[in-house]
Amino acid sequence: MDDILLIEVADGVATVTLNRPRQMNALSSALRRRFGEALAALGADDAVRAVVITGAGEKAFTAGVDLKELETSPLTADELGPDSEINRAFRALGKPTVAAVNGFAITGGLEVAINCDILVASTNARFADTHARVGIVPGWGMSQLLPRLIGPVRARYMSYTGNFVDAATAKDWGLVLDVLPPGELLPYCRKLAADIASCDRATLADIRLAINGGLGGTLEDGLALEGRLSKAATQRMDRGSFAATREAVMSRGKEQSH
Repeated sequence: MDDILLIEVADGVATVTLNRPRQMNALSSALRRRFGEALAALGADDAVRAVVITGAGEKAFTAGVDLKELETSPLTADELGPDSEINRAFRALGKPTVAAVNGFAITGGLEVAINCDILVASTNARFADTHARVGIVPGWGMSQLLPRLIGPVRARYMSYTGNFVDAATAKDWGLVLDVLPPGELLPYCRKLAADIASCDRATLADIRLAINGGLGGTLEDGLALEGRLSKAATQRMDRGSFAATREAVMSRGKEQSH
């Protein structure tokens, strides 16, 4: 029997693959449990500095909760909301995540994707929120995260209709960073994650906290959070190594400008 979740780690980047391609990588209870355990373990692994999440094959990232399983094993109350397995998994990870959306990202699958820091899509990708058609109120962040990414009007369109959005539209709307041919998606996302992993770990964690934490409040709240983090970071700065860091940043900038 194939493993329903695959994990590869190389050069500080972990690739987590939902591996049920015949079921469109649907999130069975077993896969949800494995996913949560895996992200918690990666969060505790100091060798891992960034994570790429994708689905096996080219048809689906994940179709969301396994609806066939749901007919006999409905979701329980503790599987939804802030303390659900999926939300706890991302909190336990606490590291930058890139969603390599290789195909359909539907409902709960879309929620997994938008819980990631950056989404990148293949030309095969299609996005939909069918909660209202299935008869389930979102419990993994859809109603709050999607409007913050694409604006309330477009989020209402997706959530009220259940209509699919293609990859090009998703990029136009700001849902995904870029759209690539299927064969180029995973290498691109791994390179992006490696770029992230090469940054100063503590500083990156603070910047991530400032951005994500600031989105949950007012502009004033966000600026106050940034200020607190900035002051604390200044206190711990190693001024002895700053010259070498500056040279490395300048050298990288010159390479990218050619």
